[in-house]
Amino acid sequence: MLLPEAAELQMGLAAYREVLGRSRVSTDPALNAQVTRVGRRIAEATGRLDYPWEFRVLEDPQVNAFALPGGKVAVYTGLLPVARDDAGLATVLGHEVAHAVARHGAERVSQQLLVQTTLAGVMAALERNDPRTVQTVAALLGVGAAVGVLLPWSRAQESEADHLGLIYMARAGYHPAAARDLWLRMEEAGRGRPRPPEFLSTHPSPGTRIRQIEAWLPEALQHYRPRPDT
Repeated sequence: MLLPEAAELQMGLAAYREVLGRSRVSTDPALNAQVTRVGRRIAEATGRLDYPWEFRVLEDPQVNAFALPGGKVAVYTGLLPVARDDAGLATVLGHEVAHAVARHGAERVSQQLLVQTTLAGVMAALERNDPRTVQTVAALLGVGAAVGVLLPWSRAQESEADHLGLIYMARAGYHPAAARDLWLRMEEAGRGRPRPPEFLSTHPSPGTRIRQIEAWLPEALQHYRPRPDT
């Protein structure tokens, strides 16, 4: 981890303000109340009450959500019909909140810095060779770093966020089996759309996520305490 947490939080806040400035923030009181209510319950379950958590709804048809360092989370309206209810939304927000708590943003910045430093060292060693050879080697090393290091690293972070998110939603009183149901709906919603091979993707495939979640359910159920308002 090469990035101090204070710097990470500042970067997250700046990025969040930039996104909000160029996005259409929803004014629907019911949607905002739902996302804030579920989000705060998930955030409380993490124990990171020192983060200035904030949850927003953005008017956009894409089926997506994101989290930035420091607890800035946004959900796109296109995701809400797939989430369907509070438990489905808790799956999404648990995953996004986990990214913030696990400091995945700082990890990615650190990993990029390490890869760039390594590639620069190799190029310096090759600088006396034929320029075309250097260019070819640089291109191959760049592809190798992306496929062999950065993409698997990203998929590992996504799986970790799924795992932690499952625990958080269970602690918050949402049944963790709802996570499997959400990803079954996500898989169905994505049928017919082109998808890159998993080894060339930053995210695990829906099928992989479903299998992992099913394997983690017994652990998550140990944290589950239903709440009357769930």
